[in-house]
Amino acid sequence: MMKFVVLALFVAGAYGCGLPTFPPVVSRVVGGEDVRPHSWPWQISLQYNRQGEWRHTCGGTLISNQWVLTAAHCISNGKEYRVAMGKHNLVETEEAAVFMGTANIIVHEKWNPLFIRNDIALIKLESPVTFSDAIMAACLPTAGFILPHNEPCYVTGWGRLYTGGPIADILQQALLPVVDHATCSKPDWWGFQVKETMVCAGGDGVMSGCNGDSGGPLNCQNADGAWEVHGIVSFGSGIKCNLAKKPTVFTRVSAYSDWISSKMVAY
Repeated sequence: MMKFVVLALFVAGAYGCGLPTFPPVVSRVVGGEDVRPHSWPWQISLQYNRQGEWRHTCGGTLISNQWVLTAAHCISNGKEYRVAMGKHNLVETEEAAVFMGTANIIVHEKWNPLFIRNDIALIKLESPVTFSDAIMAACLPTAGFILPHNEPCYVTGWGRLYTGGPIADILQQALLPVVDHATCSKPDWWGFQVKETMVCAGGDGVMSGCNGDSGGPLNCQNADGAWEVHGIVSFGSGIKCNLAKKPTVFTRVSAYSDWISSKMVAY
């Protein structure tokens, strides 16, 4: 019995949240580059069925073995979705990949598409996924936590490589330093459109999230070295993806801690 307990602890430890087997290469400023395979193992591709063909529509974050965090605006009524986990290249068949249907999709009750408020949704997988080197959960931040200005965080996704460009085949990462609320809410930045329940990152006119990155994570490393999902890609400039003073805006995960935990318990 003791042997089994020790083994169970080892397995839990091996796949604790936010600690990838293959750590991301983040030693230099990235310019929107291919990621090290499986270095963001909580990144998922949300796909919808279009006439029998599965197509990538949004990103998302695995936060437990049965729950995915994404954006409310990624979900449309009447569409059939599946979650692709353990993916690196969307157009190749990969051994590590797992595809799973959804048991439940919970969009925030106060989601407002007009003003882009409460842009958060949870997806319950049809069954728990088995964690592996390629599939594991990100950690959640402490409730109410506010990232400091200029904190180095990374956006990841298969979104367009540039404005109007193609969707990426290989998962991309880009360094997006956090822009504090005082700066981001200035009139020549995002002004009143940005609320305290959001977090801004980027805005240098070079790096940003883009179409197809929606729902994906803003990954920030905590003091212990584990990666936390602090944001959900929500919106950016409609003019172009990397407009100066128009950083990518994320739903701030730490503002929704109670909502997330209450839904995960209820469903």
